[in-house]
Parts: sequence; structure tokens; C-alpha cells
Amino acid sequence: MRRLSDYLRSLNPELPRAVWILQAGGLANFFGNGVVVPFLIIYLHNVRGLSLATAGLIAATNALAALVSGPLAGALSDRLGPRRTLIGSLAIMAVAISLFPLIQEAWHAFLLNALLGFGSGAFWPSQSALVTGLTPRDRRHAAFAQQRVTMNLGFGLGGLTGGLIASTGSPGSFTTLFLLDAVTFLAFALILSRVPAPARAPHGEEAGSYRDVLRNRSFMSFAALNALFVMVGIVPLSEFLPVFVKNHAGVSEHGIGIVFLINTLTIVALQLPISKLQEGRRRMTALAAMGVIWSASWLGVLVTGAGLRGGVALGALLAIGIVFAVGECLHGTVQGPMVVDLAQPRLIGRYMAVSSLSWQVAFIAGPAAGGAILGAEPLALWPLAAVLALVGAAWSLSLERRLPRAALRTPARVLIPPEPAGADAAPAPAIATRPSG
Repeated sequence: MRRLSDYLRSLNPELPRAVWILQAGGLANFFGNGVVVPFLIIYLHNVRGLSLATAGLIAATNALAALVSGPLAGALSDRLGPRRTLIGSLAIMAVAISLFPLIQEAWHAFLLNALLGFGSGAFWPSQSALVTGLTPRDRRHAAFAQQRVTMNLGFGLGGLTGGLIASTGSPGSFTTLFLLDAVTFLAFALILSRVPAPARAPHGEEAGSYRDVLRNRSFMSFAALNALFVMVGIVPLSEFLPVFVKNHAGVSEHGIGIVFLINTLTIVALQLPISKLQEGRRRMTALAAMGVIWSASWLGVLVTGAGLRGGVALGALLAIGIVFAVGECLHGTVQGPMVVDLAQPRLIGRYMAVSSLSWQVAFIAGPAAGGAILGAEPLALWPLAAVLALVGAAWSLSLERRLPRAALRTPARVLIPPEPAGADAAPAPAIATRPSG
């Protein structure tokens, strides 16, 4: 694992070594997630015989449980430290996912997915607070972008692996998926022993509560916007695209895995260049462009499901996965660092918890509504998601006028020659931070 973290660090040497060790753990963890997530609703619907509407509600239960654990984890991250909180969340998720092969009835799935969601809700605020605490401010956009690369690489490789293993004709193959995911949770927890705890706030500066976070109107508006984007972007991709294309376009599990792999490889290739290109540029314009890209992607899925089949459908989905990934790169560059810039440093864990809640709200409303729509009229889901993505794009541009000036642009490093030490001294470039306003 040390060799892996050293290799990853060579891709972006400006990030601290501790951040790269954390990224290596995230790569392993999201490999496990990729093995399971694209095939979970297929497992519940095609293997366990649950309706799509019920499967969507089960998926929403995960996020509903996270609404409880997320705020608790944010407060614990501020008080006890994010690393301890993150290890606890990984242990809970490992136990929950390892029991998924025992599901026989709907209530089993509701219960276990709620336990898994309780751990997941604690994962995101503690993990984001840990990244923030270990990274200098002017490199946080690079750290969050690189996190998106490593996690998506793991997810894509996991999706390909899961596609090769999973078969609805062999229910036992899904047991392999769930146990493999459990192993990756435990591996990440072990890796965290090599990550130092970030500096804590001085004694007397930890006072504060969620009331302070909720009073930050700029941040709350941004969190609501993120909830919309996740609901109409990430949720349909991860929850409904696999089962839709399998049942309506004749794409196999193996093909679904390839789509996720290509989507991921696109993110791996473009995330860092897009992050670099975004430096010094307006963040909300990038989010608006993301909304347009995702809208076009869902219209492409609509056309695919309405008239394409087999290999032709798979080819169209591969192209859509590439286009969609560009939007994901924009989101990965902007969302996390914007939260940090809008937050009070002493309450970073709580801010990250509320940011995570925006994802959880989306993963409650999205699967619940999407499952019902997909079950009643499958082709109606995709144009609705496309329209709402455009609403998010317009909202992004409107919200920009209400955000603090210092948060509007992605920070960038510029080369500034220092004062020469003497008459014969050769000038050497120095790194400084370009103002973000």
C-alpha cells in the first residue's frame, strides 16, 4: 500500500504524503463500492424478486439512516477528531454489507441498508474533514479533485469486476460481491493507522453548534443546490441506469460494468487537467456547465432506451458515460472546496456533515421517486432528470451573486520571482497564491 500511495503522490506531488495515504485507502474502499452499488437494485429486483418501487425505497433507507448519523459524526469529528470517527464508520459498514447475502424478505433489506446507511452517513463528514485538515487551503481543490480521481478509479474497476462476477442466474455470485466490499472497508480502516490526525483547534475555540451552520445562508443555499444536482445526476447514474439498460436495452451485467469503467477512466484522465484549468475561474459557472452536460446525457439515455438494443445501445451508453464524466469532473473540482471556503474552520466537521446531508437528502428523494417513476413509466424518468439538471444550472448562476467574494473562484498558484538576495543572485521562482476573488 505504501508503494501505491507513493505512485499516486507522483501524479500530484504538491499534496502532502498523508493525503496520498488517505487517497490510497479511498481507492481500495471505492473498489468495493463499485463491486456492489451498480448491481444492488438488480440483486433486490431480479434475484430477490422485490418490485422496483420497493427496491427504490430500500435504497432510500440508506440515506434516511445517514440523516441521523451524519450530524452526529460531524460533531464527533470536531470533538474527537475525524480519523477516529472515520474508522468507526468503516467498521459499521463492514458488518452491514457482510450480512446482505442473508436477505430473503423486504424487511431484511430495509434493516441492513439502514445499518449500512448509518455507517455511510458518518463516513463522508469525517473523511472530508480529514482531507481538509491535512491539506493547505490553496491545494484543497487539487486534493478533492484527486480524491474524485482515486475514488472513481476504484469504483470503475470495482464495477468492471462486479460485472464479471455478478449473474442473476447464480445468486451466490452476489454473496461474493458483498463479502469483497466488506473486506475493502476493513482494509481502509487499517490504512488509516498510517494517517496522522490533523491539528486540533486550540482549547477554547471549539465552541459552536449546528445553529451557527444553519445561520450561514450562503452555505445552506449551496447545500440545497448540491442536493438537487446529486438527485438528478449521481442518483440516476448509480441507482437506475444499470437496471434500466439491462431490462429495456438488453445490456448485460458485463456491459454495465464496462460502462462504469469507461466513465471512471474518463474521470481519471480528465479530473486533474480540468481541476488545473478551473484555477482562477468562476466556480458557479462550472456548476452551470455541469448541469447542461448532465441534462444532455439523460436525453441520450432516453433515446437509447427508446430505440436501441444490444451492442448499439452499449456503444451509445459508453459515449454517454464519457460525456457525463466531464460534468462529474467539474463537480469534483468545485463542490468540496466550496464547502470548506464557506465554512467556519472551528466547525469544519459540522459543515461537512451538513454538506453530506445534502447528498443523503438526494439519495432519499431520488431513489424513492425514481423507483416509482421507473416502475410506472421507465422513459419518463430521463427527461424529468434532464429538465431538473437545467434548473440546477440556472440556480447556480443566480446563487453566485449571493456568495462571498472570496469563495467565487478556485484558488490558483502563480509564480512570483522573489527579491534577489544579492547583486549576483540568480532569481528563483516562488509559489504564491492568487487571490480567489
